[in-house]
Amino acid sequence: MASKPVTAPVPITWYPTLSVLMLSIGLLITASFFIYEATSSRKTRSLGKELTTGALASFFLGFGSLFLLLASGVYV
Repeated sequence: MASKPVTAPVPITWYPTLSVLMLSIGLLITASFFIYEATSSRKTRSLGKELTTGALASFFLGFGSLFLLLASGVYV
């Protein structure tokens, strides 16, 4: 049985677009997190909302950074 070459699950030409898109979404979610923290009082804050927003921002910023590195030729 002949082995198949390993290919990327995402086409290489999409890397720059994905990095810009995901970093933009991550930065917007991060900005909304900071606005939420600055405008809400300690009594009205929700731990669930903070954790969800932080996890989403982390996800998008992490994958956006990964695609930025891949687009610039740093293969990780």
